[in-house]
Amino acid sequence: MEYSAQMKNRMKRIEGQVKALIRMMEEQKDCRDVVTQMSAVRSAMDKTAALIVSTNLERCIRKEQEAGESSEDLIKEAVNLLVKSR
Repeated sequence: MEYSAQMKNRMKRIEGQVKALIRMMEEQKDCRDVVTQMSAVRSAMDKTAALIVSTNLERCIRKEQEAGESSEDLIKEAVNLLVKSR
């Protein structure tokens, strides 16, 4: 699968958030602030995972439809990937 510039940019932003989190911890920032930032990172990761799975699913479904195959198993696999990522 090719990963779009949008997907890579999201990951770079997440990387920046994680670096900021480490800096906050090194500076002994309040735990509420640290945990709030951790939640933001987790949410960004979840959204990025969903984008990757949905983009891949769309491509695979189109490919299977062109071949005249059923997409049911593919959809189940995508849902399982999203569930596992949580």
